Amino acid sequence: MAEQGVNLSDRDLRRYARHLTLPGFGAEGQRTLRASRVLVIGAGGLGSPALLYLAGAGVGHITIIDDDVVDESNLQRQVIHRESDIGRPKAESAADAVRRLDSEASVTAIVGRLSVDNAEELFATHDVVLDGADNFATRYLSSDAAELTGTPLVWATILQFAGQLSVFWPGCGPMLRDLYPDIPDPGSVPSCAAGG
Repeated sequence: MAEQGVNLSDRDLRRYARHLTLPGFGAEGQRTLRASRVLVIGAGGLGSPALLYLAGAGVGHITIIDDDVVDESNLQRQVIHRESDIGRPKAESAADAVRRLDSEASVTAIVGRLSVDNAEELFATHDVVLDGADNFATRYLSSDAAELTGTPLVWATILQFAGQLSVFWPGCGPMLRDLYPDIPDPGSVPSCAAGG
């Protein structure tokens, strides 16, 4: 979906100067990045740092979907939010943080959940999806939507001191259901409050 024909402005040339000197990346890579669209599911512990780095790197458009609000207990790990954001929807707080980092950023905040009603359209209109959701239903829905649309899905999860990261790329390897056919039972894994 991302096109390489995006022109880099003088501001882009200054801002992304370090990228432009990277062998194998250069101006062509930066133009592709500027033309790309990334969907981030969840603006919590995983989505927060990812969003900051995506914005800082110069991704052309970022869509954030999250139905939760910022709680004080989030602030020790959800680094995109500030104390003044407590009580605000995480998607909106995160979008504002992206704009603070890059005033020219194109970002859309969706206050809501990924659902069977919106997943396929959202995946089809983005080049890559990062899933930082905190529940199995959303994770399996993400994997299914990725498979239906052919969209690469970067999937990460953390529990206490351990983490997992995978890329599910339809046609290039197994998908989540190939590895774990059945959705785990509710309560089979500790919640964020219990698991840290």
